[in-house]
Amino acid sequence: MKVVIDTNVLVSGVFFGGLPARVLEAWRDGQYDLVVSTEILDEYRRVGDELARRFPLVSLDPFLGLVVACAKIVDAPHRAEPVCPDPDDDKFFACAVAGRCDLIVSGDRHLLDASGSHGVKVVTPRQLVDTLL
Repeated sequence: MKVVIDTNVLVSGVFFGGLPARVLEAWRDGQYDLVVSTEILDEYRRVGDELARRFPLVSLDPFLGLVVACAKIVDAPHRAEPVCPDPDDDKFFACAVAGRCDLIVSGDRHLLDASGSHGVKVVTPRQLVDTLL
């Protein structure tokens, strides 16, 4: 199974634990393949850097190193027709389509409401943990 992880899920998993951390652990344990684009990686870094200033004892860098080394990185050009009301969220669908992913994992209402667009299902961390892992 190939999966795209929303920035908030990834950052929450590293910084705060809980269900988002279980989603990340499942990837680390080989239960699914993580797919990212360079645009998503850039957002992971930017948001991680912002949080690191507020929480200096936690760093996203080691996990991002693992993502760069082990995830599938795809070229995901933006699609002409927007999918989400927030255009920043469209990059997750573009990546999922380019990487032929099964799922996007997100807690973002805009992404969840767009589930099924371009044949890509969007699930919450809870749904992934409860039904697929």
